[in-house]
Amino acid sequence: MDAAPAQVVGILGGMGPAAGADFVRLFVEACARQMHQLGLAVRDQAFPEHWLAQVPVPDRTGALLSEESGAHQPLEPMLQALGRLAALGARSVAIACNTAHAWHGRLQERFPHVQVLHVARELALQLQADQCREVILLATEGTYRSGLYDATLAQAGIAVQTPDAWGRERLMEGIYQGVKRGDLALAQRCFGEVSARMQARHGPLPLVMACTEIPLALPGAREVQGQTLIDPARVLAQALARQAYRQV
Repeated sequence: MDAAPAQVVGILGGMGPAAGADFVRLFVEACARQMHQLGLAVRDQAFPEHWLAQVPVPDRTGALLSEESGAHQPLEPMLQALGRLAALGARSVAIACNTAHAWHGRLQERFPHVQVLHVARELALQLQADQCREVILLATEGTYRSGLYDATLAQAGIAVQTPDAWGRERLMEGIYQGVKRGDLALAQRCFGEVSARMQARHGPLPLVMACTEIPLALPGAREVQGQTLIDPARVLAQALARQAYRQV
């Protein structure tokens, strides 16, 4: 069977740039799997038209933790980027940042003709399909404060375990001083230590890597070898691939 993809899709990245670039890799891999499932020939011309908007966006966690308003807020550059993706014909868009989903509702409201996928909802569907009932959530302080995953997963009947204050600080160190500055060794130590402490406390539950920087370092840590690691970005990339091919 051979057919052209039905939809142009977009990826809202830049948060950080390495995570956005890695999301494209996940999306391309997901497209190849989708073609196999649909019985399509996997060839260059069968991959969907997709656009990556790598735009500088103010720090999402900093904005969520601040009581101030103004130019530091991430919403405006995300709206501009989403507008560019829509102008390029994207009918479905994935946000390559977990914390940025705190603004999902406002992005979707401004662009009702574009389907803006929601990472926590897609993850909840996947966990339900896998009959998973409890997970450990590794994320940014902003994601924890927003309750993005807690509420969505709770509605799906999935319990969420989160780190204490020390663990959250250590995760933020790994994200900001580690991955974002190119020190993957530091990031791996930080993420590994938090994962080990959480599993010692709650047992070998699946670890949800709910920040796009975490999968860039944690999988190589000795503390998580043999453990179940779940990458919401990979789940989101699979959802975007399904949208790209849904009319085939």
